[in-house]
Amino acid sequence: MPEDPHEGISVRRFFVEKIPKAEGSVTITGKEAKHISRALRMGIGDRFILLDREGVRFEVIVESVIPGSVTVALERQLPPPPESPVDLSIGQALLKSSAMEMMIQKTTELGVTAVYPFIARRSVVRPRAEKWDTRGKRWQDIAVAASKQSDRARPPDVMPVQSFEELLQNPARAQTLKLILWEEEQERGLKSTLRSLLPGSKGVLALVGPEGGFAREEILRAGEAGFIPVSLGPQTLRAETAAIAVTAIMHYESQAMEERNNPYA
Repeated sequence: MPEDPHEGISVRRFFVEKIPKAEGSVTITGKEAKHISRALRMGIGDRFILLDREGVRFEVIVESVIPGSVTVALERQLPPPPESPVDLSIGQALLKSSAMEMMIQKTTELGVTAVYPFIARRSVVRPRAEKWDTRGKRWQDIAVAASKQSDRARPPDVMPVQSFEELLQNPARAQTLKLILWEEEQERGLKSTLRSLLPGSKGVLALVGPEGGFAREEILRAGEAGFIPVSLGPQTLRAETAAIAVTAIMHYESQAMEERNNPYA
């Protein structure tokens, strides 16, 4: 099995909701336990990294394996990997299943801290309410898997599906820069807007529309709620590609801002 040159232990990573540090051991159940014991056939004495939703990370060693559960001893707490200096959130109008899943996977790898699925006026996908919980769990599982693969400190929160109006009414964290992507915007580009307004912000929330884009009335309503329309450029991108591109640009600009502020870090 490949080794992590920085830690000298297996690069396999597994996730639990919370690591009870005081107890000294953790019992892993569900999908992660099946993956450890059945798919990977790991056993007593094997080591890996265990992480939780709060960003706590431990090197652990397998103590016991029984059907449905794996118990590990907490051996050494590890420092969390660096995250973006600002919270990066994406609001994404619902897309077809494969496109939505790819968007969540790739934006997670690029560092988003939250994903807000919503229904826009031109949304083609409008699942019945009873299916939202199932899809939400699937999306959160994808975010967890992508976080482990990309060595994120913690997985992003995939929020419940809501309407566009509900999303606009949600109170944003203080000092959050709110943007909405619009292909008809002619004056403000995403990069220049981030470079001028990101300093002093603690987070960015960028809204990306459905396959047919936002309706003009939605752009006006978002403006009233404090969102700034921005453009990605002259190309017309698929909705999931736009979300990935926006996240990559936000991540790059936030890192560049951090380097300018701390040139010797």
